[in-house]
Amino acid sequence: MRGSAAWRGSTSWRGRFLGEDSLAEFTTRAIFTGILLGVTFGAANAYLGLRVGMTISASIPATVLTIALFRLLRIKGTLLEANMAKTVASASTSLATGTIFTIPALFLWGITPPFLQVVALCFLGGVFGIMAMIPLRRLLIVQSAGELPYPEGAACAEVLHAAYAGATGGAWIFYGIGIGFALKLAISLVYLLPAEIGFHLPLLPKAYLATAVAPALMGIGYILGFKRSAVIVSGAALASLVLIPMIAHFGAGLDQPVAPETTALIGDMTDGQIWKAYVRYIGAGAVAAAGLYTVVQTLPTIARTFLSVLQGLRRREDDVTSTPIRTDRDLPGSLVMGGLLLVLMVAAFVPGVFGQGMPLLPRLICALGVGVCGVLFVTVAARIVGLIGVSSQPTSGITLITLMLVSFLFVLAGWKGTAAMAAVLTVGTIVAIAASKAGDISQDLKTGAMVGATPALQQLGQLIGAACACWAVAATVLLLGKVYTFGSQELPAPQAMLMKTVIEGVLSGNLPWPLVLMGVGVTLPVILCGISALSFAIGVYLPLTSMAAIFLGGCVRRLVDRHRAARAESTGDEGDPGILAASGLVAGEGLAGVVVAALVAGKVVQSGGRPVFGGSPGQLLGLATMLLVGLFLWLASARRPSRSLSLPDSSG
Repeated sequence: MRGSAAWRGSTSWRGRFLGEDSLAEFTTRAIFTGILLGVTFGAANAYLGLRVGMTISASIPATVLTIALFRLLRIKGTLLEANMAKTVASASTSLATGTIFTIPALFLWGITPPFLQVVALCFLGGVFGIMAMIPLRRLLIVQSAGELPYPEGAACAEVLHAAYAGATGGAWIFYGIGIGFALKLAISLVYLLPAEIGFHLPLLPKAYLATAVAPALMGIGYILGFKRSAVIVSGAALASLVLIPMIAHFGAGLDQPVAPETTALIGDMTDGQIWKAYVRYIGAGAVAAAGLYTVVQTLPTIARTFLSVLQGLRRREDDVTSTPIRTDRDLPGSLVMGGLLLVLMVAAFVPGVFGQGMPLLPRLICALGVGVCGVLFVTVAARIVGLIGVSSQPTSGITLITLMLVSFLFVLAGWKGTAAMAAVLTVGTIVAIAASKAGDISQDLKTGAMVGATPALQQLGQLIGAACACWAVAATVLLLGKVYTFGSQELPAPQAMLMKTVIEGVLSGNLPWPLVLMGVGVTLPVILCGISALSFAIGVYLPLTSMAAIFLGGCVRRLVDRHRAARAESTGDEGDPGILAASGLVAGEGLAGVVVAALVAGKVVQSGGRPVFGGSPGQLLGLATMLLVGLFLWLASARRPSRSLSLPDSSG
């Protein structure tokens, strides 16, 4: 990273922040701030992930907001307090990721899980991931520092340094939150303008070219960049501009419904109905094939990673003192082992964790799956993110392997039916959260190692963050499941659909297999071309309206990068206020979406209102709104500071 070597070697800075054991760190205000931000980003990420199948890392935005809040409240916070608040806050991201990957599938099976069950699954997965990662800290974070850069963790250390070095510009995340929140309320609560703009294409039957009016999706596109957003929108364009028109063309003259549809004729269906009846199964097959391919690709890396960690643990230096220094102190080993065993015992012996009415033997098999797969994939995830970062962590593949292994055990034992599928799915929930949590805390511990934090306090902070965020994440998912329909265009929940497809395929086989296999066929050419198969497949499954908005954000990023290249500036994420502005858009719209869902669930307002500005005026207003959001991202990026990411000084 540019400029990082200079400050890491600065004696004065290290003397001020790394060498003082008395510096405030685990304080009430740091913990409270982290909990507040963690609940906020947990709810927002749950909403975002259910809509587009992706979440954003809360680490950098939480760091920015912590420093800014300290300044706003005139709190003289220390760097280690800010790091602690960020550590607590970032615990929510992994909980949201694992939950949205699995829990919506229960709704698709007609099961509404109890609130406390979802809370328990979130918390147990979080605790398991944290505890299983702790014994690996010295090996991965300290001894392998030269081999494993942990990019997000190092970037957060840069952010903290920039904040305390007096850089400016962190207000862009607040602008983004305000804009995202206000526009979402204007669209979904006041109904001032339409939620999407578009038009039907001539000659292509029922082909609809449209984009959602969604600042959060543009923010996601900016964060992903042009290339990845282009791959995603390509899959969506295939579905909306090829598959739907093809089905409409060849089915127009049929006088009988075509399975799996049982009542409606294709000629009478809208494009949305064709997507729901046919294309979403093709998309699910594409996502499943891409996910399985990712698993096959990842297996050699997983095997090498696990073996290298085992070898490293056997070679671990024996000169660690019985009373290590503050910056090398973990939570006690007895607490770690006790925490792992407690998670397995609660999962196995407390009825209702893996599903209602499950006998003891299946619960023991589920707990065994959690223990074996959890330890394996926590190890793998903690090392992989050290190389490629959290955003590229193969959580989908990890969850798929877990589900297939446990499903095969259930088939051998003769356990089938909806209850068995639900039990297998909840095993995947705990393992997915644990693996995601391991990657998350690894990055936090890397940041802590670079700024002189106390590992044991960070680990305790992560436990506190998980214990609080699990309630917000569970409430958000269940609330959205009550107000909306998972698997619909509003909340497609693509990852959960993938997990549902895998479990049903192994246990029951009750799927429209011709459509699913068509999706597999769609994915194969993409794999052969070397394109990101999973990104493309998610695009096939998700509506074009959402993917087009992501692509527009990617186009803004392309223009920004070209402008910077022409001026010989860095085009990376480091130091880009546009990333903060985009993260603010995501957080603001996500929070507003949860607020609207709560109002609808409480029958304070009704959903589905007609926009005040409809027709052509509404289309023009929606287009103008998207252009203004793009201009906002451009202006934020144009204010790129000269050194690292920018935050207000918290010394006042």
